[in-house]
Amino acid sequence: MQSNLVETLIGAIVVVIAGVFLFYGYSSSGMRSTAGYHVKAEFDRVDGLANGSDVRLSGIKIGTVVGQKIDPSNYQAVVMLSLAPDVKIPDDSSAKITSEGLLGSNYISVTPGGSPDYLKDGSEIQFTQGSVDLMGLISQAIFSTTGGKDGDKKSSGAAPAK
Repeated sequence: MQSNLVETLIGAIVVVIAGVFLFYGYSSSGMRSTAGYHVKAEFDRVDGLANGSDVRLSGIKIGTVVGQKIDPSNYQAVVMLSLAPDVKIPDDSSAKITSEGLLGSNYISVTPGGSPDYLKDGSEIQFTQGSVDLMGLISQAIFSTTGGKDGDKKSSGAAPAK
């Protein structure tokens, strides 16, 4: 009987400690929803961008990506952003998808414009640039370099001069 009580107390302590770790992880991860305003942006490519990705201004996180969908009329990716309420973004600002480095995750970088009017809840960022296809750029660079043993450039498709 005595060993059952000790085992129960140890189990309860383990559950409490696990709960404390979960609470700490959730509160420090920035995953909770912000009580800000929502704007949308349309991109031609959103490769590597996920719900929960950062929205940054001058390298500082000002929001998160909260949704993604396809606009069936123009086949653009529509991304919903939740921005901090204390950060006012001019309505002529631009947004682009960029990465933290060669192996880093993608995020949305916002460059503020000069308009005196600000984005409001439900408005849209008009000037956007989608993600860059890094593998496509690498393969293009590899296949467009010098060819042959003599170092001549590959033909551009034009007939050689006679």
